Amino acid sequence: MARNYYTPGVYVEEISTLAPSVAQVATAIPAFIGYTETGSGVKRIDTLLDYETAFGKAKPSTFAITVNENRDNQGNTSYEIKNEIKRDSGNPNPNPFLMYYGLSLYFRNGGGSCYIVSVGNYKNKDKDTVPNKTDFENGLALLEKEDEPTLIVLLDAVNLSNNDYYDLCVAALTQCNNLQDRFLITDVVPTSDKTDIETFRTKIKMDYLNYGAVYYPYLNTLLNYQYLENNVTVTSNVYKSLIDKAVTVSYTGSSSAPKLIIKTGNPTQGNVDFDTTTKDTLTLTISSTTAPKGTEVTSAWKTWKAANSNNVAGFDIVQNGDGSTTLAASTPSFTLTLSNTLNELQTANTALYNQIKLRLNDERVILPPSSAMAGIYARVDRERGVWKTPANVSVATVLGPVSKISDADQETLNNDPTAGKSINAIRDFTGKGTLVWGGRTLAGNDNEWRYVSVRRLFITIEESTKKATSFAVFEPNDATTWLKVKAMIESYLYGLWEQGALAGSKPESAYFVNVGLGKTMTSQDILEGRMKVEIGIAAVRPAEFIILKFTHKLQQA
Repeated sequence: MARNYYTPGVYVEEISTLAPSVAQVATAIPAFIGYTETGSGVKRIDTLLDYETAFGKAKPSTFAITVNENRDNQGNTSYEIKNEIKRDSGNPNPNPFLMYYGLSLYFRNGGGSCYIVSVGNYKNKDKDTVPNKTDFENGLALLEKEDEPTLIVLLDAVNLSNNDYYDLCVAALTQCNNLQDRFLITDVVPTSDKTDIETFRTKIKMDYLNYGAVYYPYLNTLLNYQYLENNVTVTSNVYKSLIDKAVTVSYTGSSSAPKLIIKTGNPTQGNVDFDTTTKDTLTLTISSTTAPKGTEVTSAWKTWKAANSNNVAGFDIVQNGDGSTTLAASTPSFTLTLSNTLNELQTANTALYNQIKLRLNDERVILPPSSAMAGIYARVDRERGVWKTPANVSVATVLGPVSKISDADQETLNNDPTAGKSINAIRDFTGKGTLVWGGRTLAGNDNEWRYVSVRRLFITIEESTKKATSFAVFEPNDATTWLKVKAMIESYLYGLWEQGALAGSKPESAYFVNVGLGKTMTSQDILEGRMKVEIGIAAVRPAEFIILKFTHKLQQA
């Protein structure tokens, strides 16, 4: 509109001649839903350090170590160490809280910025936190209010019952369909009766399957379990020897008396009774009609030690305080407990302590593949584009899948003639390592939305165009506005075609944009304020099956 001028002078007017442009939205911003050590709610993070600062680390796992001591004829000692992690029946994870480990695998596979939806804290001083479906439903409700996330990963939910987990998957698919700006990456939960594939396909409903993809099987990662040394229990076949254990002492006498501290060793005999009725708890009662002195106890210990040197070599009782002071006005008692935690073993037997530490380092975290796949989606999008199928790429920081899949096995995974619920395999190939070997959505029989790359490309174009054309709201619904909208969309699609995202030898073969009266709108549409834009896209599709045909060529001369 021309400006009115009333004061003589020089005026500058800038005239815009370029149409607005479409800025492509981020394509791989996953939201991980699960339990954290601290913190709550929804937060965007960029690195694993950001996560540790805001939400803490993994819940320490509990280990049970069994040590069998073997001695040869020369008295040399060797140890046979067996390790067991506490696990739930049918669940490969000894720890139901996988968020920290999953985030580690995500970042190591190329992941970037992401959202954390904390549905609760596993570190609860009042009671043990148990994963439950309601927490995750509340997490999905929180995530629905966020605009930026484009991927959903229900990480900790795999430790719910199958019914609850797959119900959450259906709820997540419904959210993806309603918002049309996000995609679900899910897992097949192992079952104790080996019916995991059948259970998955039965429990996942038939609605909105093109908004999700599933990967199978679980992965043996290179990540180590986090643990506290006082949560690692150590038991041994040694009866009286403390070579593989430390000792703690609880004194029940007068608080003003000198305290006897046991470095390591067995209780004393002599004027002290030695109770061996139990293996792990030994009780010493001072046998004296008068108040014994600390020197008397240490003297009795030396006497007993001299007669049992094979069992307690290298161990001693140390007295703190004035040895001439009586321990109590009445007969005190000491309860010596054979402690069997790893941290107490450190000073008692450093060699065995180090062997157990090495054994624990061999324990690797088993994770569902969804977190690794979120990182692979981000890596492929960044390096190739959202139109490239996230398949035939390596999975980093893994030893391999928990089970090997053959070509025959994958036939039934990739193709489901009954319901079309395709399952993408992760396979181990000789000389190539662990590769993602499938790129289908759950709608594996749908000709339009069969492939993950096609579905996600349309999500990206739809969301980018939607945000870019918001400037036209309340603008005049006339040819000038239509031309601006058409030009900006065509420019955006032309850029995608140049990058190889759209099929066609010429731009007009790859896409079209129609808008205008008599094309996409009627007079009634204009009167009611509706501007309709029709966009057609020829998305590139992956070469899933490459067929090489050979024939004999007969010799002609």
